[in-house]
Amino acid sequence: MSADRGRPARRLLLGPVQIAAVVVLIFALTEALPGDAAVALAGDQPDPERIARIRESMGLDRSVGGRLGAWIERLAHGDLGTSLVSGRPVADLLADGFGPTLVLAGVTVVLLVPLSVGLGVLAARREGGPVDRLISALTAAVHAVPEFALGVLLVTLFALELRWLPPTAVGTDGDLLGRPAVLVLPVVVLLSRPVCTIARLVRAGMIEAMASPYVAHARRQGLSGARVCWTHALPNALAPASQQLARTCDWLLGGVIVVEALFVIPGLGTVLVDAVAARDIPVIQGLALVFGVVTVSVNLVADLVTLRLAPRVEVAA
Repeated sequence: MSADRGRPARRLLLGPVQIAAVVVLIFALTEALPGDAAVALAGDQPDPERIARIRESMGLDRSVGGRLGAWIERLAHGDLGTSLVSGRPVADLLADGFGPTLVLAGVTVVLLVPLSVGLGVLAARREGGPVDRLISALTAAVHAVPEFALGVLLVTLFALELRWLPPTAVGTDGDLLGRPAVLVLPVVVLLSRPVCTIARLVRAGMIEAMASPYVAHARRQGLSGARVCWTHALPNALAPASQQLARTCDWLLGGVIVVEALFVIPGLGTVLVDAVAARDIPVIQGLALVFGVVTVSVNLVADLVTLRLAPRVEVAA
């Protein structure tokens, strides 16, 4: 029993270790990028003096250990550095793109949970029937369509042909909530695959839970079918689904980049694409750090939720 109580504490302590590993890994990967960043930033006709100044401003004239130590020291003071292209603080650039990305991902997650859980429970309670077969067939079919292809198809049909929805977010200046119609197609694209995956997991978990001895005992106590389903079976069925939800949030970081590019949404994905094209190393490092911290944090929360829902379930460290 005491070991079970200690597992959440051990998982919490592991979080900072993982974030520290992410910091070192990000630095190592950016150091391993081919070519000389100073030469790339100097332009088509680089001047040796300009290259030397750029190398000094980037700290490339110091040792690898010295650069890593300086970067960690800046991070400890909340300084993500300065963009080599625009000269603006990296934190300001990320703040500009954070709003649209947060709205897009937040709306997706808010809709994802009830949709996937509802479909999974509905299919499980109609196991083997027409509703179950229809939901299983639709989720398998939609899951097979790549996000980019689905996005192009939806834009062609609903924006260009029917003219029901705007094809892009051009003209919104990042205020997606001010024109909610702009969110419809991107959110549908982001929802398409995770809803299918999580709904199937919830269905499988519900079928297993409904056949368990504790559910049979609850039925013998005279509890209603709805109470048995939602109070006794669903919490145990959600344990594996919560892990998949965490992986989905990780996937959203990559999916948002594709969707923002497709629908011209000025979020973090756009900032990342521009930074990679311009070889703006501080911005790339800042974005990678944000994505890494979000990934570690989301998986930490998912592990703690899993331990709360089903304490016997082992979670990956």
